[in-house]
Amino acid sequence: MSEPEVLLVASRFKVVREFQKTSEGSRPREIVRHPGAVVVLPLLDDGRVCLIRNYRISVNQSLIELPAGTLEPGEVPIQNAERELIEETGYRATKFQKLHAFYLSPGILDERMHLFLATGLTAGETAREAGEEIDNLVVPWDDAVQMAVDGRIQDAKSIVGLLLVDRLLRTGKIDPAR
Repeated sequence: MSEPEVLLVASRFKVVREFQKTSEGSRPREIVRHPGAVVVLPLLDDGRVCLIRNYRISVNQSLIELPAGTLEPGEVPIQNAERELIEETGYRATKFQKLHAFYLSPGILDERMHLFLATGLTAGETAREAGEEIDNLVVPWDDAVQMAVDGRIQDAKSIVGLLLVDRLLRTGKIDPAR
């Protein structure tokens, strides 16, 4: 098996060409190699959730999302979750619970998203990066879930996070009060 051919190196990912062995031989596949990321579901004590409105140049619109961010070199997911929650929302959490890890688009991308539930929240100042166009959107839990279902939320990681946590809450698998 040959070494991957590096096609592009960017600040947060690289694109490589690898050859997949098949019954007919091998075929080239271009893959985006990514260090991984976290997505945080900030659940306030009163049952509301803190979403964000985040401008995404790739789709030329502001999307409603859960806070998230790319892992820095050497950073473990829980550290990233703590940092991104503060940076993007200003909230600090007393408890983070890792709920799941999943791939967003494994046909072309190896990015693994680590989903955390953040509770025991206290509001504070954000630490947004230069150029980030983000606003908090704090909504009742049922409204956030409805937004995921009816298409107002179009971001996959946020849909996954909201619907998974909704299921876990409704079946008693998680209790944010604990």
